[in-house]
Amino acid sequence: PGTMAPGVAAEPLWPRVAKLLVLLQLCAHGRAPRAAPLPRSCPAACICTSDLLSCSRQTLQRVPRELPPTATTLDLSHNALTQLHDRWLAALPHLEALHISHNQIKDLSPQAFHNASYLRHLDMSSNHLRAVETHYFDALVSLEELLLYNNRITRVDDNAFAKLSGLRKVYLSWNNLTAFPFRSVQVLGIYSLRTLDLSSNSLSSVPVEELAALPENIRNGLYLHNNPIRCSCPLYLMLQRWKQRGFSSVKDFFEEHTCKVSDNVPRSLIKFLKYNHMFENCSAGPEDVHPVPFPVMVDQTLLLTCNTSLPAMATTYMWISPHHEPIKHPGNSNRSLEVYRNGSLKIAVAKPWHSGVYVGLAINSPHNFSRLCEVNVTVYYPKPDGETFSTGLTTLLGCIVSLLLVLIYLYLTPCRCLSCCKKPAPLSPPQECSAQSSILSTTPPATDGSNRKVSANKHVVFLEPVRETQNGKIRLALGEDFPDVKHPKVLQLKSDSESISSVFSDTPIVA
Repeated sequence: PGTMAPGVAAEPLWPRVAKLLVLLQLCAHGRAPRAAPLPRSCPAACICTSDLLSCSRQTLQRVPRELPPTATTLDLSHNALTQLHDRWLAALPHLEALHISHNQIKDLSPQAFHNASYLRHLDMSSNHLRAVETHYFDALVSLEELLLYNNRITRVDDNAFAKLSGLRKVYLSWNNLTAFPFRSVQVLGIYSLRTLDLSSNSLSSVPVEELAALPENIRNGLYLHNNPIRCSCPLYLMLQRWKQRGFSSVKDFFEEHTCKVSDNVPRSLIKFLKYNHMFENCSAGPEDVHPVPFPVMVDQTLLLTCNTSLPAMATTYMWISPHHEPIKHPGNSNRSLEVYRNGSLKIAVAKPWHSGVYVGLAINSPHNFSRLCEVNVTVYYPKPDGETFSTGLTTLLGCIVSLLLVLIYLYLTPCRCLSCCKKPAPLSPPQECSAQSSILSTTPPATDGSNRKVSANKHVVFLEPVRETQNGKIRLALGEDFPDVKHPKVLQLKSDSESISSVFSDTPIVA
């Protein structure tokens, strides 16, 4: 009670008393109300955003205990971490990218990456790892990129990546590997693996036959440069073939592929792809044969069979389609491709998307694949029925027809005779329409009267009709006004201003 502000109604006393009694009752029973739990705060050495947690370059020796669960990216690079305790990622259920590069981690506990089923990118480069054991990454079923370069790795277990079916890129360069289980990545290569970087290691030999049996997608991204591999013709021919096919693994690092000439001389390395004089006499082996071409028309049925001798121990056969799809007996999901027990592949109805290189493999064990053959299928459409001539022949015929038309126009043009009959001049006797009459000028003679001669400006000669025959010969009569014409084979028309020579008939005029 006290003086109340004007205009403000005082709260009744009994509601406040009721609230106080309720609180006293709860306290008497030991059930005091608790405050709502606060979200986990950001670690003091880190920077937090909505989904990013960065603890880089903080000289951390252990992972912070309190981690915000909303993080999808965690950066712990450039610290002093030496180990990762079991299930330490359980607090980050949405984590997709983890960066732990530039630390001092030597090995991993069996459950270090449990509860990280959504992790897609893992960067453990520049650490002190000495091996890649089978249990290291088994729980990372969604992993796509694994960066392990610049460690001290000397061994990779055969099944280290067996459960990582979505793995696309593995970087193992700048380690101390002397060998690598290439057969363990056969299945990965079939499904998704695109990059396997083994460059700058200590590989002294590689199984050429196993590498040749790898799917094309992994051979394109298998980097072997800067290794002391022992020089051999099979190795040289394989890498030369990869270069010819445009594989990035050889084309992008052509001059950095080296091989060791002698095991007794540690530094006897040569750039054998750039300086290939000592390999000029190498003959191509079976693995260097180009895929067999197989053309087929649309909607036809084709059967692919390897001509090589099949291994006696082979239990099953498999084909790899141009879309990197593994096809086993009885076939793919929609049965458009079928595989028989003898290893033949059947395409019931060929379509354009079936074109590409098919690789036949024999499987002796889960990790033992042998390449049998490669077939390059090309599905094409048939030519239309009316298309019987090639383009070159059609063009030639068009030119010939055009030339004939030009010759017809030049030499076979009809005679432009204005009139076969012409009315004779008054002084000349009546003429009949005959082959012996010819008008030597398009302008008729001008006459003033019936007994006047032709104008002096225009001289026209009229061939008289046949008057009589003598001894079976035709005798023509010349106009009396031209007594000086003695040889009428060539007649000349003269005017006061010009002289024009012309032959008016192909038939000579007989006097």
